Amino acid sequence: MRKIVVFMVSIIMTISLFAAKPLKVGIVLSTGGLGDKSFNDSAYKGLIKAKEELGVDFKYVEPASPAEDEEFLREYADANYDLVIATGFQMTEAVRAVASDYPEINFLMVDTFIDLPNVKSAVFREDEGSFLVGVIAGLMTKNNSVGFVGGMENPLIKKFEVGFRQGAQYVDPTIKSFAVYTTGSNPFNDPVRGKENTLSQISQGADVIYHASGGTGLGVIAAAKEKGVYAIGVDSDQDAVEPGTVLTSMLKNVDVVVYETIKELKENNIKTGLTIYGVKEGGVGTTNFEFTKDIIGKEKLEKFEEIKAKLVNGEIVVESK
Repeated sequence: MRKIVVFMVSIIMTISLFAAKPLKVGIVLSTGGLGDKSFNDSAYKGLIKAKEELGVDFKYVEPASPAEDEEFLREYADANYDLVIATGFQMTEAVRAVASDYPEINFLMVDTFIDLPNVKSAVFREDEGSFLVGVIAGLMTKNNSVGFVGGMENPLIKKFEVGFRQGAQYVDPTIKSFAVYTTGSNPFNDPVRGKENTLSQISQGADVIYHASGGTGLGVIAAAKEKGVYAIGVDSDQDAVEPGTVLTSMLKNVDVVVYETIKELKENNIKTGLTIYGVKEGGVGTTNFEFTKDIIGKEKLEKFEEIKAKLVNGEIVVESK
């Protein structure tokens, strides 16, 4: 009898240890890596929260170039990770190839829709969030001119530009809007070129400049600070990079998507397929103007909230092209 009891206890302990085994999550970060105070940092924030609250283990890699993405994705899949996360549209083909080869592995694709049964695709309404910061730019410009600095010119980054321009011109249709794309070999991690592009726009009269360029945007903010104009951050809260210079940031809540997806997986309820996150869903928005409430002023902030409410309830529809 004693042997049976000991044997049963051993089995129970083994099952308990197995059940307590943490989920393994692997993430391939976008070009620029951690420290971009933008897209990658937001995704990493979601992982930290999942580790602290859900007890998961995670590993991250920072590819030197997009050419390495597929290799890292395959390494995670080969190691039988519970969830493999790809951050950014540049990984679309790599994810499609690897997810097809590993149908038993769950993937989260951020920024692009991939129609595979083991892939959750999270797509954001960047045009809506950009519209909101465009409204702030339209309310704050003194020269009736605003600027946009993007990384690689493609349909995704164009959504930021188009939404921003519509927001500014919703406030005043006569506002001029400049746009430039960084291009080059590392368009999302080139602060020097970002600063050069911003200085060029400032010389043309732009006094509020918004960027969607990852680490390149740190150069945008530096140029705005140097010339005494305003900048608008993106993806993560960049307001503290240069308090008072950065009016607000267009928050793209990648951290929320990462955390919620891991939670779904832990609860055996992962929702694959396409999920779209707009302003109404809390996927995109602005910061709380921690450093600029007084600079913008109560009247303009009230006007902003009025316009935002119209966007949420559908009175305003942002065109993505």
